[in-house]
Amino acid sequence: MCGRFASFTETQDLADQLAIAELAEDARLLPPSWNVAPTDPVRIVVERAARDSAEVTRSMRLARWGLVPSWAKDPGVGARMINARSETLLDKPAFAKPFAARRCLVLADGYYEWRKLALPAAGSTKVAKQPYWIHPSDSGVAAFAGLYEFWRNPAASETDPDRWLVTATVVTRPASDRMAPIHDRMPLVLPRETWDAWLDPAVRDASDLLQVDHAPLTTRPVGDAVGSVRNDGPELIEADPEPRDPEPVLV
Repeated sequence: MCGRFASFTETQDLADQLAIAELAEDARLLPPSWNVAPTDPVRIVVERAARDSAEVTRSMRLARWGLVPSWAKDPGVGARMINARSETLLDKPAFAKPFAARRCLVLADGYYEWRKLALPAAGSTKVAKQPYWIHPSDSGVAAFAGLYEFWRNPAASETDPDRWLVTATVVTRPASDRMAPIHDRMPLVLPRETWDAWLDPAVRDASDLLQVDHAPLTTRPVGDAVGSVRNDGPELIEADPEPRDPEPVLV
């Protein structure tokens, strides 16, 4: 799964990389985070036509991480829907419709994963884990394949600006051969040449894009501080000087 990532690149730099035509003010003002967790606001890129025009515009906006289906009774279900498995997208009602009509890019600089080690930590009976920072090899944006949805708060009035909640999920896939030693799954990090097709609302079946080779990734063992959502800062992606993981990971 993908349960924690970082997003700290300046918004305008991202807008330039992705040819953004409209930049929502709340997305522009979102502060950087090195420890994005479920239900946090995240920057997403979407392509949609305006209500009064057929012209499709690429925009960056905010969404809450954890997809809430339009038919959900309350938004609490989103905390359990931070990921959508690529193999079963069409089998899940919550994901099938967004996959056809509301695909997005979830913008990140990289993500974290924890590798289970063979021996428990000293003085503990729990299986030890080594956290890894995983990021694009070229230091560019990690554009996760995502889906987004709109949820209407039935208790809110028509004039309430918060009556609509925008949420998103990250599509995951079986890990590549190089990532499998860390974890058996990984987010689908779309290479640049697939961004246009993934976002294009005219593409109703994007199944082929679920099988593309992911963008090249690099791994780095990091410290345990990332395990707590209370910690945030660039030090979280610094190399662990004494990693517990005895096995090298091919990257």
